[in-house]
Amino acid sequence: MKLSTRTVFPFLLAALCLVGLPDSGRAQDTEPPPAQLPPEGRVQITVEDNQRAKMRLAYPAPRRPVSASPQLASAADELDATLRNDLRLTGVFSLQGPRELAGLRLSGDRANDFEQYRSLGNEMVLLVETKVDGARLVLEGSLYDLGSREAILRKRYVAGTELARQMAHTLSDEIVLYMTGVRGIARTSLAFTSDRDGDGIKELYLMDYDGYGQRKMSGHRSLSFSPAWAANGEGLAYVSYYSGEGASLYWVDRETGRKSPILEETAQALSPTTSPDGRRIAFARSLRGNLEIFTIDRDGAGLKRLTRSGGIDTNPAWSPRGNQLAFTSSRNGSPQIYVMDLEGKNIRRISFQSKYNDGAAWDPDARYLIYASRTRDGRRFDIVKVDVETGEQATLTAAPGSHEAPTFSPDGRFIAYESDRSGRKQIYIMTADGEPVAQLTNGSSNFGPSWSGYFDE
Repeated sequence: MKLSTRTVFPFLLAALCLVGLPDSGRAQDTEPPPAQLPPEGRVQITVEDNQRAKMRLAYPAPRRPVSASPQLASAADELDATLRNDLRLTGVFSLQGPRELAGLRLSGDRANDFEQYRSLGNEMVLLVETKVDGARLVLEGSLYDLGSREAILRKRYVAGTELARQMAHTLSDEIVLYMTGVRGIARTSLAFTSDRDGDGIKELYLMDYDGYGQRKMSGHRSLSFSPAWAANGEGLAYVSYYSGEGASLYWVDRETGRKSPILEETAQALSPTTSPDGRRIAFARSLRGNLEIFTIDRDGAGLKRLTRSGGIDTNPAWSPRGNQLAFTSSRNGSPQIYVMDLEGKNIRRISFQSKYNDGAAWDPDARYLIYASRTRDGRRFDIVKVDVETGEQATLTAAPGSHEAPTFSPDGRFIAYESDRSGRKQIYIMTADGEPVAQLTNGSSNFGPSWSGYFDE
């Protein structure tokens, strides 16, 4: 049976000092980010049109200080580019930037300018200004309704130039939350496995949701894979041969980066998934050559067996509500997706449309499962989404190549997955309806993504 891989390791959250204008919210402080490795080539972002109505937003060129140092000017450019990408990637806005707005006759008079923006069909305008506060960069963003000319949202952020991207991510998330009632995902992360270190080594890497800031997390010089974020963002479980005994389970704490073994043994421990509160791990364990599903406390106590079948049971996925596990089983002859309760009871089959289905993941509302389904010709896999209650199914991928290891974003609007459409496995994202959005990695093989939850400071 095909075993999916999921992986990761230590890191620190990016620091950002948020200072509010009137009605602009609370301040927050986090620790500075680790040094970042450069991405393996330029990240390619392509946004495709979908069928959802988008809010029309004008975003003219930001105002910026005349006498900024080259470092501050470069940070301001990075901030602007990041914010534009963030807003486009949300799928919420139809964005008009400086190029689309170039024909307008702007005078600096707000009443006149707002009518100019509105004449192009825009509903809102985002006015951004960057300033200098000593060696720090200041971002001020104001979102206006063009009909009423009233401010919808105003924010002010102050941070070092190295945190320009985080400032942009934070403003984007605030705008999305205010306009949709759902938190944005610009400050979330993806863990994945990469063989870019060579010599047959596979290490754990982390990247921003848009593919930037790729950095190594494990450094074991071994085989480390299968990242599994805790939904509350406390940390990750993963598998590694680091101990030399076999495939063992490890945990890494998000804030401290401290790594600790969960289960070290000669038997194979594979494909972990964390409970929503991060206290327990479900995983596949080899017993005399046959894989069964177990759960264990994060500290290694409370080992409990859940499945007992003649087939292989693997790749568990803990439901967001904490009361069910989806998993892959060959108990009826071919790998299929099943769901059971936490006692290993009330088992029911979910997948029926293919002879081989594997690697399920839940959406945040526990309504849908996504998984890899082998095509009829047996040559590749597509990502399929199924309604757990009704059984209604939809195939989300159609591009050439094989598509596997799907994982939902914490808002349920996007899916990350691996695909070999370009020859090697790379990480891509698409909307939850299957519209392509971006390729996040390139170069060597990169696979087995796991999307983080929200990092609540």
